[in-house]
Amino acid sequence: MLLSLIRMIQAFREYQRNVAELSQLSDRELADIGLDRSDIPRVAAGQYNG
Repeated sequence: MLLSLIRMIQAFREYQRNVAELSQLSDRELADIGLDRSDIPRVAAGQYNG
């Protein structure tokens, strides 16, 4: 139980870190890699199939 809670917290922190890093990119940089701002949450969560 405790281990699963720790894993959930780690996954959430990784998600937040990914969102923060992608959010720092300009719209042009996101477009260069085939993304726009609305894709960031899905990419950060590993659910993007673009």
